[in-house]
Amino acid sequence: MFTSVDDVAARLAETGYLASPAVATTVFLADRLGKPLLVEGPAGVGKTELAKAVAEVAGARLIRLQCYEGVDESRALYEWNHAKQLLRISAGRDETWDETRTDIFSEEFLLPRPLLTAIRGDDPKVLLIDETDKADVEVEGLLLEVLSDFQVTVPELGTVTATRRPFVVLTSNASRELSEALRRRCLFLHIGFPDEELERRIVRLKVPGLDEALARSVVRVVGALRAMDLRKLPSVAETIDWARTLLALGADTLDETVVRDSLGVLLKHQEDVLKATSKLDLDAL
Repeated sequence: MFTSVDDVAARLAETGYLASPAVATTVFLADRLGKPLLVEGPAGVGKTELAKAVAEVAGARLIRLQCYEGVDESRALYEWNHAKQLLRISAGRDETWDETRTDIFSEEFLLPRPLLTAIRGDDPKVLLIDETDKADVEVEGLLLEVLSDFQVTVPELGTVTATRRPFVVLTSNASRELSEALRRRCLFLHIGFPDEELERRIVRLKVPGLDEALARSVVRVVGALRAMDLRKLPSVAETIDWARTLLALGADTLDETVVRDSLGVLLKHQEDVLKATSKLDLDAL
């Protein structure tokens, strides 16, 4: 998909995703080496958006597996359409079981889920396995099978092997440790909070109506909040939301009243709001 690291950065920027050199380099290598990309970092720093941007750049279909506690093979890989199978069995009462069984376990009754969908067909795809750390450990075994050989075995139909491998992005908020076996199969990328200059550029890109001076002030205040011992630090997504909030309020500058009244956009816990209100010194920024 990409010819160089600079090509990655330039084409992602066209979609509105400003990639750091580390992000652009790792995306280029994942594409060139054909390896899955494991992206870790706090929530709201652009992990999921990276997969969406790559899909847009490549003109590829984005296939998303949203992980959660309890997700299993039937939700991740495939399952059979049991209701349709029962109707078929009822309609074929005069047939032998062997005739019926061959029919109901055919392609017509298969419900492919994200992992199977991603390795079937020749069209370009980006497979996003989002919040992998929220899935149960048992699901990692399923991911290992798919990501090592890009093939899936459906006992009734045989083995399905990818004719065109998808670009795979796994994201994790590091709420639990992923297995070393899964990590070995991936290139690793950590996306943390961006530096001040990059975050200012992101804010200006996402909120074009915000003037340069206010954008700088926004980024500095957010940086000061991140330096505090808060329960939940504000993410890039929340920086953008706050910039849009200030634009909606018609604020030209940041003063104590504006900041105090809109802190709920940046901070999501009352204890954090109280701590920020008492410690934040706008004059020192």
